[in-house]
Order: sequence, then structure tokens, then C-alpha cells
Amino acid sequence: MEPWPDYLEALSSGLDGLTITDRAGAVMSPADGFGRWVQVTREVHDRGQSVYLIGNGGSAAMASHMAADACKNGGLRALAFNDAALLTATSNDIAFDEVFALPLKRLARTGDLLVSVSSSGNSPNIVKALETAVSLSLRIVTLSGKGADNRSRTFGDLNFHVPSVRYGWIETAHQVVLHYWLDQYLNVHGGGAL
Repeated sequence: MEPWPDYLEALSSGLDGLTITDRAGAVMSPADGFGRWVQVTREVHDRGQSVYLIGNGGSAAMASHMAADACKNGGLRALAFNDAALLTATSNDIAFDEVFALPLKRLARTGDLLVSVSSSGNSPNIVKALETAVSLSLRIVTLSGKGADNRSRTFGDLNFHVPSVRYGWIETAHQVVLHYWLDQYLNVHGGGAL
């Protein structure tokens, strides 16, 4: 059994090692990266546009959770593409790599914000959605882990990378990153973090 302090230390090292880059790969400080994400979110809100969140498995649950919090607490037009009928119909009738790209093609408008959450950063359906987002001129924030050279990091206007190799550590760090983003949005543009 892993000792609890060792587990916490490994989890903490992923958060301590969080790397934030822009689309060109330039490294940003956490203050600048999160500040920019909050600013982009406010710009999207002020224009009456939408925030879409996508992910698979545990990341899908996070996307759904944060879309609900962003809508309920943040007053944002936020949606996660987790509807079972749409997911299964798209994957069965078209292709699984289209499960997020298809709804983006149907619903997204230029200037909307896509937030992708992927532990590996290489899931084919996430990459396809990011390609679609670029073609639609969406703003893009990616959260990823595993290898620093993952494909998701080549698409985002902002890219948050957790340098960890275990899914549980990456997913836990991503949840913290997502909550920090929304808490800071609420601190700056709402009544404060809840």
C-alpha cells in the first residue's frame, strides 16, 4: 500500500508543476494564465456567447460538473456535451471521434469558448473537437496531462498541463484547476467564490 503522505506529495507535485502555455508555446505564470482565462470568460459572457466543456470518462464528469457550476453560479451560458442519446447516436451512426465535433458544428458560434479536459491530451474525439473549434474560430482552453508533447496543447489559446503520469492524479489536479478558474471568475465578476 502507498503511504498517504507519499500519495499527497505526488498529487501536489502535479499541481506545483502545472505549466501554462499560449498557442505559440510561450510559458505563462499562473497569475497570467488564469487571469487571461477569467478575462476571456468574461468577454464571452458579455457578448452573450457560450462556454462548452468536453471530456471522456472522469473528465466528462468534470466537464458536466463545471458546466453546471458555471451556469448556476457564474451566470454563464455553459454546456457539456454529455447527453447519452447524442453521444451514442453520433458514435454509432457517424463515428466516435465526432461525438464532440458534431455538436460544436451545430451549436457553436465564432468567439464561443471551448474547454477540453483530457488526461492524455491525445484522445481522438478531443483532438477532432479541437480541430473543429479552430475551424470555427472558437476560443480554446485545454487541460491535459501525461506527455508534455500531447496534441491538445497545440490547439489552445491557453493550455494547462499537469506533468503527471497517473490518471487519478491528473484528474484530481484538473478538478482543482477548473474550480480555481471558476472561483476566480466569481471573485472578479460575481459575488465571490461560493
